[in-house]
Amino acid sequence: MEIAVNVLLTIVGLAILCFGGSWLVSGGVAIAKKLRISQMIIGLTIVAYGTSTPELAASMAAVVGSHTDLILGNVVGSNISNIGMVIGVCAVVSTLVVKKATTRKEVPIMIGVTLLLIAMSVDGEISQYDGIILVAGLIAFTAYTLSRAKKERNEATEDSAATKTPVTRAIALIVVGAALLYFGGFLTVDNAVLIAENLGISETVIGITIIAIGTSLPELITSVIAIRKGHTDIGIGTIVGSNIYNILMILGISSVITGIAVVPGMFTDYLVMIGFAVVLVAFLRSGIIPRPAGVGLVIAYAAYIGYTLLS
Repeated sequence: MEIAVNVLLTIVGLAILCFGGSWLVSGGVAIAKKLRISQMIIGLTIVAYGTSTPELAASMAAVVGSHTDLILGNVVGSNISNIGMVIGVCAVVSTLVVKKATTRKEVPIMIGVTLLLIAMSVDGEISQYDGIILVAGLIAFTAYTLSRAKKERNEATEDSAATKTPVTRAIALIVVGAALLYFGGFLTVDNAVLIAENLGISETVIGITIIAIGTSLPELITSVIAIRKGHTDIGIGTIVGSNIYNILMILGISSVITGIAVVPGMFTDYLVMIGFAVVLVAFLRSGIIPRPAGVGLVIAYAAYIGYTLLS
């Protein structure tokens, strides 16, 4: 009976995520038009921050509960699922056509941040000093993104700012959407963890699989909604931005509060994370992610999850 209630609450959480994702995208697009900046920048900032709130909430809860194994597993697992599950499903839904200039700078930053995480893990711990470096990187990346947005705004024409949505309503949509994503993600993850624990799954595996998938649902729902509405740049920007923020913001803040141990087996997951990122770069360089590629990403991700659960 208890598991049945958890399943029901998980479904409710997913419904909340759907509404939150829709409103966040609508508000983000309106702000992009009003400020005369590209949808990609909105995806990298407002939407990416908003959809990363479930990962942050889960990590903070793990810090409070002294479950630090969940934090690193959540971040790495989420970054893998963002590409394998989210990009894969989005490509299955509709062939993704992306401007090559869209992610020319941001994707290398994503890979660079990932390599930095691996380098920091060599000594077996993400220390508080490492956390300070990651937070500093977060501040630098945010400043860079905002300066790019300011440049685009100065170069844009007045016509590009045309939108029927008032600024106050757009901001309200973003705030409410982000709040729904936060509570919906937390409700989904919390109950999914209870289900997993009742089934006897270990804490580390829970972080890499159940929590990672759960906290990636906002990115999945937001990206699918954005792409279905024709806003591919927001969908891709959300994933790239989220992967960067997961490491710099979530892991950075968490490790500043308390050092995070890195178990040897985590390096296998690091390799998988790098592998998915490299595959994404290859497709983005071609400017298109076709449906067969999406199917391949989903199958590869499912195989990874299966291996993790069985190992």
